Amino acid sequence: MKIQILKVFIPLLLLFPFCDGYAQYATKKVMKKKQAYTDSIKQVQYDYIFPILGQKVYKAGFDIPYPVGVMGNFMWMKQSILINNMQLGLKTDNQDIPLTNVDDFIIFGDNSNTSYTANVRPDIWIFPFLNVYGLFGSGNSETTVRLVEPVELTSVVEQSIRTTGFGLMGAFGIGPIWTSIDANWTWNKPELLDKAVNVSVLGIRFGKTFTFNQHPERNFAIWAGGMRARMGSSTVGQIKLADALPPEVWDRRDDFVARYDTWYDSKPGFIQNKIDESPLPDIIDRIEQADGDAIVRYGMDKQVKAEWNGILGAQFQLNKRWMFRTEWGLIGDRKSGLFSVNYRFLM
Repeated sequence: MKIQILKVFIPLLLLFPFCDGYAQYATKKVMKKKQAYTDSIKQVQYDYIFPILGQKVYKAGFDIPYPVGVMGNFMWMKQSILINNMQLGLKTDNQDIPLTNVDDFIIFGDNSNTSYTANVRPDIWIFPFLNVYGLFGSGNSETTVRLVEPVELTSVVEQSIRTTGFGLMGAFGIGPIWTSIDANWTWNKPELLDKAVNVSVLGIRFGKTFTFNQHPERNFAIWAGGMRARMGSSTVGQIKLADALPPEVWDRRDDFVARYDTWYDSKPGFIQNKIDESPLPDIIDRIEQADGDAIVRYGMDKQVKAEWNGILGAQFQLNKRWMFRTEWGLIGDRKSGLFSVNYRFLM
């Protein structure tokens, strides 16, 4: 039965996708063989506020993106997650058991999270080398939690997610190569959790841009780099026992109790003592009595299994207004795919 409990809230807690914003490459020097275009850039009279220093950049023969943009992103991501410091509590009409750590007798297997998110990313270049942006979106998350003990069990929970955040990107050139450092912070609110999960993402990219001879405003860029993701580790919440367990658990509760008892009897005395001191026996009793009104409290720390992964990306710029890009996380535990459309304009 205990397993059911775990099946109940653990999955409910673990749905935490995150969205990442990607800014386009920054200022680029136009090749000398496109001298006519370079000369025209130097003659630009730039009367707009942003980016600050925009006039000086044009006078130096550098081309820069239009300062304001709106990007639409669709992202898929799958990664492994780690769970520890698992805690359980129970509240009924006549008892109130506080959260108690159950790590000594609950063992997890390989857990994973898959998310699909879409977001809108408005941005502005404050300086030719500094971009500031916001992130607003929603999506769906699927978390798979595998229990090894007390009973082997796989639980899958799906839920919707809302995302809000902001980010900064710095970009500069080193010879023919451009470099960008992108950092953002998002608050992701799954529908089944009381509080939003904070996620921070850092991206480092090195790329090169190739312009078209007949259309200097049109170009193709490729890049490689790495992405690091960190999330707020602590999750605390509560759920009604009837809502936490699927109907089949209640229909076959005698079987679950028997499996729990077999597992319990196999444990040494000191582990049994810890189990007895936890809320787990009371939760099992509620299940056995088909009493779903009790409130199960839970707490846990969770984190991505691997913070860093490698990324490869490409962007096609049709003109200074329209850009299309894709980026893939292919190296490391985290796998991801990004597709985006960016529209830019003068303020």
